[in-house]
Amino acid sequence: MSGNEAVSRGAWEAGCRVAAAYPGTPATEILEYASQMPDMYSEWSVNEKISLEVAIGASLAGSRALCAMKHVGLNIAADALMTQTLVGVNGGLVIAVADDVGLSSSQNEQDSRFWGRFAHVPMLEPADAQEAYEMVKYAFELSERFNAPVILRMTTRICHVKAVVIPGGRKEHCQEAGFQKDASRMVMTPSNARHAIPRMYEREDKLRMFSDECELNYIKKGNDKRVGYITSGPTFMHVQESFPDAPTLKIGLSYPLPMEKIRELASQVEQLVIVEEVEPIAETEIKAAGIEVLGKEILPRIGELAPDVLRPAIAKLLGEEVIQESSSIPVPTPQPQVKVPVSMHNADIFPRPPTMCVACPHLGIYYCLSKIRNTSISGDIGCYTLGAGHPWNALDTTICMGASMGVAHGLDKGRVEADKDKRIIAVIGDSTFMHTGMQGLLDITYNKGNVTVLLLDNRAVGMTGGQYNPGSGRDIHGEESMRVSFAKLCEALGVKSERIHKVNPYELPTLFKAIRQEININDTSVIITNQPCVLVDFYGAQPALSVDDDKCTGCKNCLSIGCPAIYVTRRETVIKPNGKERDLAFVRIDSAACTGCDLCPKTCGPDAIIPMEGFVRQ
Repeated sequence: MSGNEAVSRGAWEAGCRVAAAYPGTPATEILEYASQMPDMYSEWSVNEKISLEVAIGASLAGSRALCAMKHVGLNIAADALMTQTLVGVNGGLVIAVADDVGLSSSQNEQDSRFWGRFAHVPMLEPADAQEAYEMVKYAFELSERFNAPVILRMTTRICHVKAVVIPGGRKEHCQEAGFQKDASRMVMTPSNARHAIPRMYEREDKLRMFSDECELNYIKKGNDKRVGYITSGPTFMHVQESFPDAPTLKIGLSYPLPMEKIRELASQVEQLVIVEEVEPIAETEIKAAGIEVLGKEILPRIGELAPDVLRPAIAKLLGEEVIQESSSIPVPTPQPQVKVPVSMHNADIFPRPPTMCVACPHLGIYYCLSKIRNTSISGDIGCYTLGAGHPWNALDTTICMGASMGVAHGLDKGRVEADKDKRIIAVIGDSTFMHTGMQGLLDITYNKGNVTVLLLDNRAVGMTGGQYNPGSGRDIHGEESMRVSFAKLCEALGVKSERIHKVNPYELPTLFKAIRQEININDTSVIITNQPCVLVDFYGAQPALSVDDDKCTGCKNCLSIGCPAIYVTRRETVIKPNGKERDLAFVRIDSAACTGCDLCPKTCGPDAIIPMEGFVRQ
């Protein structure tokens, strides 16, 4: 199983009855697998805060409950978490948080271990899929024992790497008394919270003592006493691979820290090194306790601390020869802004940075935006964030989920004289709009902003694999459900009905006209695109397209769409009558990938792109 599968299986076996989440890599599959488990209700919530609140309600009703999210999702859910730590639980409440160490699919690399300290709740860190399975069951018991939510901190490596897991059977578990009214505990007015805070600190003191006794925290003996290691999560595996004969403290319950066990290890070795990924959180606490330890003085604060990072660092520490290995720490590579020919087997091709899918309905949007000048465009989090890249370069900001709306409003209200004539555009997806974008639009209309909003409704959470949302008309099981009307929703949020337009994003002339029209009106406008993601099962592919080589003039207009099904076969440079050079690129279309969306023919002057009759991609 992957770690995500293992968490779902462990939660089911622990008798979990409610699971809620919002899709976010690397945590997405936790709920996808949970939805396949019998006797456990599961839902895609509209954001992470709602998912935690659903889990809180289920816990207070007496059921064990799980919610899952990626690291930035806990920022959204923090409001509920920081109060629930005072309220406590009835049925066990576990929050599975997946940190994207190495930034494989995230806008930052924040360390969720801070939340254990901030919320004063226990935190568990599995080292592999088997431990993820075991620890989620342990977490439910710990939650009920200490009357607190428990955070299960995963990382991308644990979430996605598969390992052998030995599962068991389900044990039903619930608090038979159900929900018990207790306003002094569950209604967090200031007067009630004042009494709850001392109880929280008392609980934390008990957890601190328990951590030194906890079987999840243990010292693995070793004969090489030169360096001892403190580890948690996947760093234990990295240290074991790198220094198998070194004494190592494996911390499974990582908050509160087992300080007495740390002191015990320190007394057994010449030097103590803490191997923790991202922030020096435990290092700071250990040093504050008066224990000598090395950490970020010799190890990086970014990326995974894999053997190719650890071995050279420790060799340098010990004065040994440093053998450089290929580093696992990602080095940012600048994205090309222009097409640069690359020679390969005597054929010229242009680079392929990360891009959107073949026939993605967002392609036409960014094609149009790339042709419009004097704009400031705020983007958002989703697969459409790729619109900031080649060949469109059509986004100017991307901050966090839902931020395109507020940022656009700020760009409007904070404009200086040099930007007085700029048009402000916000781009947001359907799921992100429901996640945290609606409030931003309400703020724009309430405060009389002048922003054109492009609401890209592709009826799926495309970036994480096409999960359903309230705009899809289906629930997590694929069953029919209500489908929100974005036009009515935007009107309810204050946008005038005549300023709301539904547009087919494959109809480039209509789309381009709608954008040009609305950005030139001094009011809030919303343009809603209405074609589904190409990954959903109800997307309707058309006959694939091909290029008539005899008609292709090499003008490269079709490449501006950015569709990855179009590729260059050869390049030529010709001299124009005025003596200037002109680069030509002759193309073909990968018919096996093409869905016949009909975007590229609209850019082709010589009509060289034609349908392949009868050939439809399955």
